[in-house]
Amino acid sequence: MKAVITVIGKDMVGILAKVSTTCAEANANVIEVTQSVLQEYFAMVMLIDISKMNCELDTLKENLHKNVADMTIHVMHEDIFNSMHRI
Repeated sequence: MKAVITVIGKDMVGILAKVSTTCAEANANVIEVTQSVLQEYFAMVMLIDISKMNCELDTLKENLHKNVADMTIHVMHEDIFNSMHRI
């Protein structure tokens, strides 16, 4: 099982480190990451493997919000993501 994490906000040092550390603490393996800095804004999409995660997806999202302040963060199960983007 997989999930998609998106992070958008003002660029600052350590965003990727904080997100990946929070995922590691939840035993969620990072599979792919794409990120971009557009002027002063940071945007990232991360695909994670949640099959061995030690908490619920909602708990991971709460922890991400605690550890990465002032960013817009979405955490979505792969099935929901695919359903939303199916034409």
